[in-house]
Amino acid sequence: MPTLAVTFEANARSRALILELLEAAADPVWLTDLDDPARAVALPAAAAVLARDTGKELRPREAALLGDARLVQFMTAGVDHIPLSQFPAGVPIANNGGAYADSMAEHALAMTLAAAKRLLVEHNALAAGEFNQFRPNRMLRGMVCGILGFGGIGIATARLMRGLGLSVHAINRSGRTGEDIDWIGTQDDLPALLGAADVLIISAPLTRRTLGMIGAAELAMMKPDAILVNLARGELIDEAALFAHLQAHPAFFACIDAWWVEPVRHGTFRMDHPFLTLPNVIGSPHNSGSVPGNFEGGLHNAIANIRRVLDGEAPRHLVGDEERML
Repeated sequence: MPTLAVTFEANARSRALILELLEAAADPVWLTDLDDPARAVALPAAAAVLARDTGKELRPREAALLGDARLVQFMTAGVDHIPLSQFPAGVPIANNGGAYADSMAEHALAMTLAAAKRLLVEHNALAAGEFNQFRPNRMLRGMVCGILGFGGIGIATARLMRGLGLSVHAINRSGRTGEDIDWIGTQDDLPALLGAADVLIISAPLTRRTLGMIGAAELAMMKPDAILVNLARGELIDEAALFAHLQAHPAFFACIDAWWVEPVRHGTFRMDHPFLTLPNVIGSPHNSGSVPGNFEGGLHNAIANIRRVLDGEAPRHLVGDEERML
C-alpha cells in the first residue's frame, strides 16, 4: 500500500478523520512520531505528503528526500510563505484551493456591509454622544462588485453578492468562467475592473506578478467612495499608497483582513502606517477562515486531492512557478 507522510502534529480526532477519508487508499505515516532515522526512511518512500508548513515541519534537507512523491499537498490555500524551492524539481505541489471559501466569503460580505452601513463610524459617534440618524449610509443593491482573483473564494463571494443584487465583474488568469457573472477579464484588464467597482474584493494569490499590483496609480482609478476588501495578502497592495489614499479620500473604505506583516508568516504583527486610527478602515486579524469545523473541511478537500493522485488522476490546485515565492 502507498504511504502518506503527514508532517504536522495531528491529534487523535484528526488522525481518525485522515484514516477515514483515505479509505485504505494509503497508509498514513505520522512524522511527528518518528525519530530521525525513521523519518529518513519514511520520506523517500512516501507516495504523497500532507503538510501545513514544511518550512517548520521538515528538518533541514528532508524536503530533498521527496523526489518520488506524486504530490505534496498543503492544508493552506496560500503557500507564498513556504520555501517550496527546497523540494526536488518536478515534484507536484498543490495548495488547498477553495477549502475555506465559504467562511471567507461571509467575512467579505460582513466587512462590505459594515463599511457601506458605516457601522463602526456610527457606533463610535454614538459613544461620543452623537446621534446621526439622518447621515446617509449606502445600499449595496445595484452596485458593482469587482473580484480580483476568481478562484474558490472569489466564486463563493460572487454568489453572496449577486444574492444582494450586486453585479459581479471579475478577473482570473484565463478570462473565462462557467459562473453566472456580468463580466470577466484577465489581469491585463485590471483598469476596467478598478474603474467599475463600487466594492473591490481582493482574493488573488500572492505571486511574482500580483506582488504590489495595487499601488497609487491603481487606487486613483477607483471611485472615490469605493470599498476595498483584502482577504488575500497585504503585499498585493502598496501599504504607503493605500494609507495616503485613505487620508485623501475620506469616503473611500478599506477593510483589511490580510496584513503586510503577520504572525503566521513573519512571526510578528506590524504595520508601518497607523491604519486603525483612520475612521474609514475596518480591520480584522486575518481570521476570515477561522470558524469551527474549517480544519476538518480543509482535511476533506486536501485528502480528496491526494486520493485523485493515488487513483491516477491529475491533481487540482497545482502551484505554478510564479507562485513559488521562496
